[in-house]
Amino acid sequence: MTSLVKQLKDCKRATFIAAVCLCQDATRPNIVMVMSDAFDGRLTFDPGSKVVQLPYINYLRELGTTFLNAYTNSPICCPSRAAMWSGQFVHLTQSWNNYKCLDANATTWMDILEKNGYHTKMMGKLDYTSGSHSVSNRVEAWTRDVQFLLRQEGRPVTQLVGNMSTERIKKVDWKNTDMATQWIHQRAASPHQPFALYLGLNLPHTYKTESLGPTAGGSTFLTSPYWLKKACFFFLYFLNILSTSCCRITFSFYFSLTLCILHSQISPDLILVPKWLPMAAMHPILLCQVISALRETSLLNNTVVIFTADHGELAMEHRQFYKMSMFEGSSHVPLLIMGPGLMSGLQVNQLVSLVDLYPTVLDIAGISAVGNLSGHSLLPLLSKSNTFSLRKHPDWILSEYHGCNVNASTYMLRSGQWKYITYADGQSVHPQLFDLTLDTEELHNVVLKFPDVRLHLDKLLRSIVDYPKVSTTVHIYNKKAFGAWRQSLGRNYSQVIANLRWHVDWQKDVLANERAIDRWLYGAL
Repeated sequence: MTSLVKQLKDCKRATFIAAVCLCQDATRPNIVMVMSDAFDGRLTFDPGSKVVQLPYINYLRELGTTFLNAYTNSPICCPSRAAMWSGQFVHLTQSWNNYKCLDANATTWMDILEKNGYHTKMMGKLDYTSGSHSVSNRVEAWTRDVQFLLRQEGRPVTQLVGNMSTERIKKVDWKNTDMATQWIHQRAASPHQPFALYLGLNLPHTYKTESLGPTAGGSTFLTSPYWLKKACFFFLYFLNILSTSCCRITFSFYFSLTLCILHSQISPDLILVPKWLPMAAMHPILLCQVISALRETSLLNNTVVIFTADHGELAMEHRQFYKMSMFEGSSHVPLLIMGPGLMSGLQVNQLVSLVDLYPTVLDIAGISAVGNLSGHSLLPLLSKSNTFSLRKHPDWILSEYHGCNVNASTYMLRSGQWKYITYADGQSVHPQLFDLTLDTEELHNVVLKFPDVRLHLDKLLRSIVDYPKVSTTVHIYNKKAFGAWRQSLGRNYSQVIANLRWHVDWQKDVLANERAIDRWLYGAL
């Protein structure tokens, strides 16, 4: 890998000398996007980048631009990806949960590239159209307003496999990456037609806990000693700095210490975070394979590479795991872009989100974006040229969540130093306000301390989306969708609903749970 480091650094000079400006040359650039799943964006820049070894992310940082404030438009897989592929906010496409997203024939930016002469290929995890994910997942989303409290997933577990030489853990991701590199080599034989490649990776998303059975769900943090060693050093480092009186507890230390307390012992093979961090470390190695293939085929000098993720992973920060939250660990995503004619070593503070990738990709290809897009091209922030004079990017981003594991629609507005989170109709649940300049760990809700800020941000949010109306729309959809599903089961309804992944708690009082659903659907009985 040392030789690859030198070769990639040598490419830096050649890449940016060779390119004058995107889309002003007869040769349109190739476009490669690698999208991770559940990757905390704060790991791609300091101080988060010191938590785990991500050397190939560092290459992207050196060769391209790092966005320090990039966010998902919905902290869950399918709705987030629907926003990225469509360039529209979740409430506009009505991508309410992992089951209800874009239609299969929806037009994506990849479709537009293909219509404009690009050779296109999509590999790996896509997950942006309706109809996917488990029955449990969709039923839990539909019934979120029901007045019962049922545990849907078991406690997350860890699993260590292989030995110090076991590198390939997530076999499907390695397989898809191998296919992507082979495809790049094949495309090198047709250099006169630009191409666009999308590679969707599952890492570092947790694995399903197979031991709990097919309906139980659960999350397994799986890794090998090979990858675990890349996180344990940093974990011990953060334990060491605890004794420093002036130390400010960072997010990485916070969730690491929390896990130690939960497991009541400091043992690397029993702690979730050092298991998730190596899973995160594996992803850049896969990214490296793609960049290496571009270099070997002499395509890197004319290829824009984009690395991002659908959402983050809390990994026990705020004593939570998974996503589905507006806290930074869940909503902050990585976004790094490198390529000909783009700035190198640049860090951008501008607030951006995944809907911005649609117009950005088209802009890179020299294609005019049409339609009601929510995003804005990022090319003016990246390009060495000053010829890109598109509309100015707003100083806010919007994220929303309407799926399972919550009992109200959630809306987050980032603007300046503030993060404003409100729920449902804005009145039935107390909102939250965090000053991310002074409170990066989001431990202090200051909504009562700054009422004027709250009023201003709520007014701004309502000018972007009528969120009480959207919440009502989701509520109506949930009832209709659940009712149709229930009717389709006929006499099997009671048996099926009792054996979803909440079955342990459901069996404690079957009749009361069925009556709670009936009251939700039909009113007082």
